[in-house]
Amino acid sequence: MTDAPAEHSADSPAERSPDAPADLVVRAGTIRTLVRDAPSAEAFAVRGGRIAVIGDRETVDAWRGPDTRVVDLGPDAAVYPGFVDVHNHHAIAGRTDLFELVLTPSLTLDEILDRIRERAASLPEDAWIVGGVVATTLLPTLASTAVRRRLDEAAGGRPVVIAEDSRHNRWASTRALELAGITAGSVPAGGVTLLDPEDGTPTGVLLEAAGIPVQEALERAGGLTAAQHREASRRGVELVSSYGITAFQDAGVSVEILGALADLDRAGELDAWVVSSLLVNDEIFGVDPVGMPLITQGERFRTVHHRPDFVKIFLDGVPPARTASFLDPYVADDAHGAHFHGTTTMTAEELLDWLRVVDARGLGAKIHCTGDGSARLVLDAAQQLRSEGIGMPLQIAHGQFLADADLPRLAALKVTADISPFIWFPGVIPDALAEVLGERAEHSQPNRTLIDSGALVAGGSDWPVSESPNPLEGIQGLVTRADPLGRAPGVLWPEQAITAEEALEVFTINAATAMGLGDETGSLAVGKSADFVVLDRDAIAGPPEDIVRTRVLSTWFAGREVFSAS
Repeated sequence: MTDAPAEHSADSPAERSPDAPADLVVRAGTIRTLVRDAPSAEAFAVRGGRIAVIGDRETVDAWRGPDTRVVDLGPDAAVYPGFVDVHNHHAIAGRTDLFELVLTPSLTLDEILDRIRERAASLPEDAWIVGGVVATTLLPTLASTAVRRRLDEAAGGRPVVIAEDSRHNRWASTRALELAGITAGSVPAGGVTLLDPEDGTPTGVLLEAAGIPVQEALERAGGLTAAQHREASRRGVELVSSYGITAFQDAGVSVEILGALADLDRAGELDAWVVSSLLVNDEIFGVDPVGMPLITQGERFRTVHHRPDFVKIFLDGVPPARTASFLDPYVADDAHGAHFHGTTTMTAEELLDWLRVVDARGLGAKIHCTGDGSARLVLDAAQQLRSEGIGMPLQIAHGQFLADADLPRLAALKVTADISPFIWFPGVIPDALAEVLGERAEHSQPNRTLIDSGALVAGGSDWPVSESPNPLEGIQGLVTRADPLGRAPGVLWPEQAITAEEALEVFTINAATAMGLGDETGSLAVGKSADFVVLDRDAIAGPPEDIVRTRVLSTWFAGREVFSAS
């Protein structure tokens, strides 16, 4: 963890002589600052949205004036810095919540069809049904003409596109395929279009970029308006606020999302720090433009709280679809044989060329790598860049599989591990990983080794790939290496557990530092934005198995209460 120098000393000029009263004083039984040489405090004062003083009650009370609001939380409540999520898709989550059919990955095929049938009954004849998610493990069942016809019947012939739980793959109805121009004789050039083995027609299961033509057909039918994009972003921020999150990095944005965030902030309605990742390539979203036409527009959307400071590169896909790149081959199957390693979307030179271009524009890069082969490609690129004196921020996104020889390289090359502990709990996705990787699936997320090596490990939810963005779930999972919600038994590679204090750093100051916001947020220190979460108890002080039972009472951003459980 990195942070500003200690700012709590009694010699601080700000603490000696306040030149104006504070707007807000906060007291609590426990205040964890996440500043290592001054880890706790009794109170702090806020002025102009920033922390003016923090320390003991007597010192802070000197900042009170007649109009100062005093929030005394009592002995049981705890205050932490606002949680920070280094990897989510807030606008997709908001859009899903407001405008789409919400499905959970636990639903069976019959249950999914029933939900689609209910939705269809309320829609015009050719209206699109859009939603998600279906479980990765259900895709083989969906991949047949017979099941596609059942989908057509449930939808009343309407176009349907449903996302799979990784959000990399789609399931589409016959009408949606027709509108996208996908037929047995004309399948998308990118990704994989699964065909029925008996009649050779597209089943509607579309892996990775094969689903983009369907997304494009949906956009031609109308898509979302600018106002709806703003509401989707607003809703996404509202939802993360309810979990105590005050800063996040959206891991893949469009022009529309950039515009929505900038509009919200200019109107004083963006209640979080947001770092956007501009898409270099697009394997799953179906947005336009991407690459340089998008990157060159990013700066015009910069506002006080919205920073388009990163690009996003998809370097591979996801292991269950065998689209991730691995050093050792996948478990043998009929379609791929015994020596299939997956592929990357770019060669080493293509990746380096992009990173040099990105660095020249002053941006960092978040690089999607779900296989150890793609991760090695990034580390090799980082080694070359560092030898050229290029110190650009680099994040390996997900990075759940890393070769043993590569583990110390992240620290040595200053490459951040953007980890998503929400999606490795025993459950649907780990089961799907085991099917294609065998025993390797049991050695995922080597977080203890990464932290011990000195790597910066930053926490992300990948929400809505995860069902919620709740950082307390991620923190508990990092400590227990088990599903905090009890959905499935088992512990995953327990030797890689980290401490509760380390896990809290992962979801606060570490994530803020990885996003380039370490000077603004992620810890409670003088001069930083007054971003904090109030919990009903000190979550990490008790049994690790109880962390997720902690309640968020309120969330504060820049000194304003933006969520209250009451």
